[in-house]
Amino acid sequence: MFRQDQEIFNILLETVSEGVIIVDNLQKIVEVNASVEFIFGYTKKEIFGKELNVLIPSNYHHSHSKYFKAFLKASKRIKMGDVRDIFALKKDGTIFPVEVELNPFQIYNKTYVMALIKDVSEKKEIEKNLMLRTKALQSANNGIVITDALKDDNPIIYFNSAFQNLTGYSEVEILNHNCRFLQAQDRNQEPLKKLRTAIKNGESCQATLRNYKKDGSLFWNDLYIFPITNSKGIVTNFIGIQNDVTLRKKVEEERHHLASIFDESLNEIYVFDAETLKFINVNYGAQINIGYSLDELKHMTPLDIKKNDTEIEFRNTIDVLLKKKVNKIEFETLHKRKNGSEYPVEVHLQLSNLNNKEVFVAIILDITERKSYTNKLENKVEERTKQLEMALVKEKDINELKTNFLSLVSHEFKTPLSGILSSSELLSRYQLTEHQEKRNEYIKNITDKVYYLNNILNDFLSVDKLERGKVNYRFSHFKLSKVINEVVYNANMLLKDGQNIKYPENIDDLSIYQDEKIIQLIFTNLLHNAIKYSPEGSIIDMHIEQDDKFITATITDQGMGIPEKDQKNIFERYFRAQNAINIQGTGIGLNIVKNHINNIGGTIFFKSEENKGSTFTITFPNIGLE
Repeated sequence: MFRQDQEIFNILLETVSEGVIIVDNLQKIVEVNASVEFIFGYTKKEIFGKELNVLIPSNYHHSHSKYFKAFLKASKRIKMGDVRDIFALKKDGTIFPVEVELNPFQIYNKTYVMALIKDVSEKKEIEKNLMLRTKALQSANNGIVITDALKDDNPIIYFNSAFQNLTGYSEVEILNHNCRFLQAQDRNQEPLKKLRTAIKNGESCQATLRNYKKDGSLFWNDLYIFPITNSKGIVTNFIGIQNDVTLRKKVEEERHHLASIFDESLNEIYVFDAETLKFINVNYGAQINIGYSLDELKHMTPLDIKKNDTEIEFRNTIDVLLKKKVNKIEFETLHKRKNGSEYPVEVHLQLSNLNNKEVFVAIILDITERKSYTNKLENKVEERTKQLEMALVKEKDINELKTNFLSLVSHEFKTPLSGILSSSELLSRYQLTEHQEKRNEYIKNITDKVYYLNNILNDFLSVDKLERGKVNYRFSHFKLSKVINEVVYNANMLLKDGQNIKYPENIDDLSIYQDEKIIQLIFTNLLHNAIKYSPEGSIIDMHIEQDDKFITATITDQGMGIPEKDQKNIFERYFRAQNAINIQGTGIGLNIVKNHINNIGGTIFFKSEENKGSTFTITFPNIGLE
């Protein structure tokens, strides 16, 4: 190819460690070095004069051709493979990653490109392994940190996401800091001395420490540290594996607490094997009272301390627990101490499980004093005292109820009575014929107030009857339209300006067997509420359906609605929703409706949204149960 200085050129070509390929402007291979033969598996003769595509995977041919043309036009040195992966093709078909440096040059007025090829398969594999290890560390459930032991104060140089999630600290607060920030001010822990000594000596160590999250909350850290040494045996790093054992610590504390309760209990507690009946454990209180040591009791059974009870009788007693018929049995018996004395006990016995083995737990109460006459008398006095206290509390509740009731009645009666009085006085002033319109206005006002008082009295009477269970339901056959006509007719007198009741359709043929007065009372309460809590000019819609078993009725208004926070209490007696406090009412109407509906086997529910209205739905049987 090159006539001048060929020998020098060949020497330089072979001394380059990378593969060198020289191609002309048509991508014909005109020169290669020995490294290319080693990298690609071709001899120099096999690829000389071939197109460069022989060394490129087929799926890259098209893009490479375009790229080569652009490169020749730019005529600038370029390096590829650092950012984007580049692949080459060996003689045996193996595709492998490479880094390529392209250098354009001219000789004898002809353009050539020298490509320096480096096989980076091993490098890529190392990068892949490092990436996998990093991902493994990041995905670990345990917190992991790596510190630099060669730097002052052994700072953290790596942490995984589990460590950060557990502790709550930011990257800035973790990196280049010693791990002691996790101890906050709690730095006099005994395990820390062991940990510091191990780090000083370059040794592995395990310690359970009290650590603190960024928000100050405590967690127990079961920490394992391992030293990493270099080829000279010098410790260069420490790896710390963190395990949150807060839950385990709590369980251990609870177990120790329960063990303390077991040993310190003044009652006797016995645990014995369900099969052999031999004692497994006995608390200290029982040992003191019974007179035997724990070692002695472990060779004994309950039969050795119970008087006048055979094994057959005892096993018959506990058989109901083994067969899971009951959870616990209680009985009284006599226990016999080591010194021969006897004492009455009350036994509370239940089946449990210990290390996958069925055991019985017996809690024994010494009832010697209870059996004495004096103790019985004291218990009786205490019992009577409690009864008296309960009676006093009940009487207090009744008095408060009476006070609240009288306050409610006074308030609810005072307003309409004042209206009646003032309307009566004004009525007497308008006696001329031309004053008839005024007289009608005041007469209507008096009628409305009387009607309102009558409704209040009916409500109070209904509550009284319901409380005393004095409601006698009188069932009869009647047309539902008859009741609806009366309810709507009476309700029309209460309508505000522009209000309108949409009468239910197709109810003329609906017949039921129920208490007519109760059904009328239910519809009256619901319809009156719809009128009361709806604005002028609004529509109240009634809808009624009947199937083989039930009547379903809905009453929908466009009123103020019931606030969501009040909806759970709306059926409670005397309860008033917050947005209805300034509107007259006793708060017992819906309570009466619900009680009657329940008593006749029906249901009531509602949907409501504040300032958008309410829909009450009731269902009750076509035929009442007498």
